[in-house]
Amino acid sequence: MIENINWYPGHMKKTRELIQENLKLVDLVIEVIDARIPISSRNPIIDELVKDKKRIIVLNKSDLSDRRENDKWAAHFAAEGNLTLAMNCMSGGGVNQLFKMLDKEQAAKNAGQMRNKPLRMMIVGVPNVGKSSLINRMTGRKSAQTGDRPGVTRGKQWLSLKNGMQLLDTPGILWPKFEDPKAGLNLAFCGSIKDEILDVADLALELITVLQDAYPDLLAERYKLDAVCDMPLETMEEIARKRGFILPGKRIDYERCARTVLDEFRSGKIGNITLEQI
Repeated sequence: MIENINWYPGHMKKTRELIQENLKLVDLVIEVIDARIPISSRNPIIDELVKDKKRIIVLNKSDLSDRRENDKWAAHFAAEGNLTLAMNCMSGGGVNQLFKMLDKEQAAKNAGQMRNKPLRMMIVGVPNVGKSSLINRMTGRKSAQTGDRPGVTRGKQWLSLKNGMQLLDTPGILWPKFEDPKAGLNLAFCGSIKDEILDVADLALELITVLQDAYPDLLAERYKLDAVCDMPLETMEEIARKRGFILPGKRIDYERCARTVLDEFRSGKIGNITLEQI
């Protein structure tokens, strides 16, 4: 197993300080997580920082995850006292439901007040979970940069919504060291850690190991395998042969195969997959 994935650029520390400084200015926190890895995509430091502040947990990329697991995770987080919502922030799926939640919070804030004040909220989450896509859907314009690479958002931005609510964006915050190596791997599988700092072939082999255990039928169907091999390396080599990823001398092109498997998992082409299940 790939171990000790560490990635903690200087702006991560600044993001923690930014959240601490601005929490007192907001009424609630919207925490965006990846529905495929609901635990690994939650920075434990967020709980420490947010504490008792009201929170909406957005299970983003729910179109890529196992829908049965989406329901289980939504119920799990709701039982902990959070508002929860499964969304596809890229397409805008779930945005109307989110605004209904926010309208209720706005009404509760101004109940009995002589003067209405706008609801103020903060969006937090680890890199590449879809915060910027959500903001762009909420504002109705391209207010925040988006990308399929981690670390696009820079600095803090206060944004005004059409309904008068105010939104604070923050850069993605990772943590210095993963206590559980599987958390780092899951984030890497989903693209929240830059591929450049990892061995892509090893990472894809780890992903194939997980998939052939949890979703063997989807793996076999996508790559037209007669059967999933017992050894993940054999499965990877069979995928390469099926796709024609062969170098001169009939050598396996492991890197091309690895990038294909990772890209097709991340885009949902292998199927609806949740790597962390209740």
